[in-house]
Amino acid sequence: MAVDKAGRKTGRKAARVATAVVAAALIGVAASACGPDGDGDGGAAKSSSAAPESKRPASEAPASEAPASDAPEAKAPPASSARLAETPASVRGGVITVGDPKAGHTVKIYEDSRCPFCKKFEEGGAQALVGPVADGKVKVEYVIASFLDGNLGGSGSVNAANALRASVEAGEFPRFHAAVFANQPAEESDDAYTPAFLLNIAGKVDGLRGAAFDKAVTKGTYKKWVGEAMRTFTADGIQGTPTVLVDGKKPAGDSLYDRAAFAKELRTAGIS
Repeated sequence: MAVDKAGRKTGRKAARVATAVVAAALIGVAASACGPDGDGDGGAAKSSSAAPESKRPASEAPASEAPASDAPEAKAPPASSARLAETPASVRGGVITVGDPKAGHTVKIYEDSRCPFCKKFEEGGAQALVGPVADGKVKVEYVIASFLDGNLGGSGSVNAANALRASVEAGEFPRFHAAVFANQPAEESDDAYTPAFLLNIAGKVDGLRGAAFDKAVTKGTYKKWVGEAMRTFTADGIQGTPTVLVDGKKPAGDSLYDRAAFAKELRTAGIS
């Protein structure tokens, strides 16, 4: 009888360990991207950290008030972005396209500026795109989402998307885009992308600051476009960020965060 009880105890212990291992594995999968909550209405969304939801739709979040003097100091964009200084950017609907519109290949990227895995992609796999884009071999289509505001609270994603749209008009989207991610706060829940901070970031991109750009950032000039970009994200059926399509196909997930691995995916698609 004692042996039987011990056996049952050992079995129960093994079952608990197995359950814990499965749970840990699921947590690891959930932490690989930032994603909507799947409600299908394009409203609030959940990040990988499962922070509390906000009741206000992200696309309706207003920009913050005029910049304050105590905004954090900004870091310069990575040196690699300088190679894209002369690369054109244009807007069509809710999509921003960087590179030669006639390029033979297209990489489509869905991002939210507050998503830490988007930053990881920008610092990893996306670096393999710099050369091919600068050389006119591939164009990149960005869909800038803002769903994390609805989940985490605040208006950082909307503010950043608005500023990124404004940078297209100023002719500096590629470098400003790189600078925004270089200055992403360490904590996903930190609503750091205020107009004041975004202007400080813009100050690190030569030629970007100016009366029109500054006004667009502080006044939320492109708030309607931010909503249009979010609707594009939803209409495309995207479930998380970053989502990357190379000529319409998803590359291996792990490749997104490693430059060499993503470069291999690009070569497979005929991009080098």
